[in-house]
Amino acid sequence: MKKEITCIICPNGCELSVDLEGKNIKSVSGALCKRGEEYVTQEIQDPKRTIASLIKVNNGEVPLVSVRTTKAIAKEKIFDIIEEVKKLEINAPIKIGQVIVENILGLGSDIIATSSVDKKQI
Repeated sequence: MKKEITCIICPNGCELSVDLEGKNIKSVSGALCKRGEEYVTQEIQDPKRTIASLIKVNNGEVPLVSVRTTKAIAKEKIFDIIEEVKKLEINAPIKIGQVIVENILGLGSDIIATSSVDKKQI
């Protein structure tokens, strides 16, 4: 089976053609660098993603803070992490880079703030 994948590792954005037999890669063509082949292997055999989302902020100057995972996690765990993040609320102030949840779901990735939120002035 042939599959077309666009590599997202570097700015080249190579259009890779992958010849597959199940999850076994027989050949890869179209990569301008070695990283393209590494990307295809990871994407076919163990796809991972970073997740970005929002968490409700209590007593903040804004109602939400943007967050992300610190490491890519298995693609099949995305919805599990999103469900956990949806349950969260955090009190202001929040600093960029602040760890909101350590080792979410035991996956080795933290949830961190990607922006700062000051406490609302009363």
